[in-house]
Amino acid sequence: WLGGSGGGWQDSGGLWPGIKLIEGAPARPGDPEHGISRGCLLPRHTLLGVERVPAAARRALQDSLVLVHGGMAQNVGPILEMATEKYLLRSAEEWVARSQAIATLDQILGLLATGDIRGLGRALTENFFGPLQTIIPWVSNRYTELVIERTRAAFGEDFWGFWMLGGMSGGGMGFIFAPSRRAEAQERLLAIMLATKRELESALPFAMDPVVYDFALNEEGSVAARLEGAAALLPPAFYQQAVPGWLRRQARDLSPRERTDLQQFTRAARQGGEFAALLPSLLDRLLPGTTGTEGEAGQLDRLLDRNGFDRDQHEQIRTDLRAGRIGLARNRLPPSTRIEDVSPGDLFVATTAAAWRAEGAAALRRGEAAVVTYAAGVGSRWTQGAGVAKALHPFAKFAGRHRSFAEVHLAKSRRTAAEHGVTIPHVFTTSHLTHAALAAHLAALGPVPGTEALLSPGRSIGLRLVPMERDLHFAWQETAQQRLDEQKEKLRGSVRAALVQWARAAGEGADYTDNLPAQCLHPVGHWFELPNLLKNGTLARLLADRPALRTLLVHNIDTLGATLDPALLGWFRQSGATLGWEVIPRRLEDHGGGLARVDGRLRLVEGLALPREEDEFALTYYSTNTCWVDIDRLLDLFGLTRAEAADPVRTAAAVRALAARVPTYVTLKEVKRRWGHGQEDVFPVAQFEKLWGDMTAVAECASVFAAVSRARGQQLKDQAQLDGWARDGSARYVDQLCAW
Repeated sequence: WLGGSGGGWQDSGGLWPGIKLIEGAPARPGDPEHGISRGCLLPRHTLLGVERVPAAARRALQDSLVLVHGGMAQNVGPILEMATEKYLLRSAEEWVARSQAIATLDQILGLLATGDIRGLGRALTENFFGPLQTIIPWVSNRYTELVIERTRAAFGEDFWGFWMLGGMSGGGMGFIFAPSRRAEAQERLLAIMLATKRELESALPFAMDPVVYDFALNEEGSVAARLEGAAALLPPAFYQQAVPGWLRRQARDLSPRERTDLQQFTRAARQGGEFAALLPSLLDRLLPGTTGTEGEAGQLDRLLDRNGFDRDQHEQIRTDLRAGRIGLARNRLPPSTRIEDVSPGDLFVATTAAAWRAEGAAALRRGEAAVVTYAAGVGSRWTQGAGVAKALHPFAKFAGRHRSFAEVHLAKSRRTAAEHGVTIPHVFTTSHLTHAALAAHLAALGPVPGTEALLSPGRSIGLRLVPMERDLHFAWQETAQQRLDEQKEKLRGSVRAALVQWARAAGEGADYTDNLPAQCLHPVGHWFELPNLLKNGTLARLLADRPALRTLLVHNIDTLGATLDPALLGWFRQSGATLGWEVIPRRLEDHGGGLARVDGRLRLVEGLALPREEDEFALTYYSTNTCWVDIDRLLDLFGLTRAEAADPVRTAAAVRALAARVPTYVTLKEVKRRWGHGQEDVFPVAQFEKLWGDMTAVAECASVFAAVSRARGQQLKDQAQLDGWARDGSARYVDQLCAW
């Protein structure tokens, strides 16, 4: 790991002793890889013994290095893929950086041999901020760089350097200090990491609190000791996990090894000590704990009420689900539906919008436009399951430091405001999962000149339901499934039969409440984000403060190129439509429907609504979910006036009435039911969503469509997209839209 290149599998568990140089080995005759690959799968390990790194140098390293785990959990796969891609393509800038990194490795080995640990720290730090980030900018992050910055501020000249130990920083890391301050650094560094983690844990994926290790060189490698007789015991934690499972089985079903282990544990427990102390906790583990308390039920009710749960709408959806009017099979349009691609004359091409620029610029100067950014989601796909607010993720560097999605969008509004001499309202829609974190983030940013940042708290939430048996069978039999081997298929079949029995016993279509409150709730789709502006009073306050306001630009948090472009604003204003939609030419990776003629009507169609999966590949344009909204025409569609937008009773009824006319999609989600003591089950539950794009199917809602550039409409759904986004000029395009 001296070069900071990661690849821990190459020496898993410290099999080789001491310090070693791990290098790729070319495949030679006799190697299994010869003739198949240029290199061997396993690398070559050169042990750097005392003849290469003297004992004094080894002690100096131990006396200066503080080894930590920063607590972050990230998928390094895309990073390794990018590194391989850059190597294969021989990208010029990255190839020069690779040569510099190789030279740095030679320098590191020389410094280590002489015991120059201060020079070693300097070389490692330069390698991290130089060649490594030139090859892959995403090896670094806001957390790591803040920790380095704060550590340098705390220790000054006695902080000798940063040592990245993995494919991405934030996990395994090293910090090198003057030996006289190493003990102090162990305590101070832990405090710095903990404070920084608390500051960023709503924005970045952390798996645990940071840890500082008691580091020393392992000069033996992996070793084992043979234990015999009464001493042949495994650690107590092993028995804590294994014994309850053994006790639930018949003695005749235990293997000889399990029988022996149980006997050894029983003998040790009779003698007292740490094994006897395990007995109470083992009894607890024999039966699942009960967590469905009245307190949790009350908490669930409070969460539902606080977040605008519509019980009338919920009851109607439950009735429709049980009656079969909605469900997994009903998500799709009828097979007879005619799906056709659009023709060039069906939509406006944004490159021809210059004629409308003056009209749009004048509207901006009059204060007639505002921005609404969807920021209610936790971006589970972006962080692969971590519960962070995607809007707050500091995903890329702009103007010298990592910026969050929210900061980028505010910087765009700041520039637009400066160019047109106006203050632009910028609304972020939130949910109970993101509201507090986003409010704290905006408060920390402080006022952004030219913008008024507002939050629109979620006022629509769903309660999950026990699934219908027919939906379970549809999911298992009508959608693509991997075929397993015979024994695994039998096991999967028995699990599915048990889940069907559970659904019948719990009551098909019943409220799913037998879990933690957060596991019972679900988001109801982005159709509700704009109606929430009505239900929570945000739109009424905007209109009261800014009577000239006429148009909203609404977009996803990850559509970074969307901005109040005067030409597009002018085009939409002259169209006379209620909604104006932006689409981009489809690429292979764009999934989720698109723009089509559905039985002759031009509209956006969702991927899960298409009658046949292959219909999607015939569509030229993909929806960016960026939408221009005429406020007065939208209010008219809801049956409201500007004055009535402040009436909570009328707005709630209007939202419910229009929502009933929009398709309801049913999906199955797997949720964990943790019983405690390491026991858990996974159940499929039903939930619904309504999507804003389906407004194009409402007859009275006039919609127009514009084809925009990919740089403007591209969405960042996965961090693996970042490298391509930076290389194709999209990052530079976004930067040019911003004022930092």
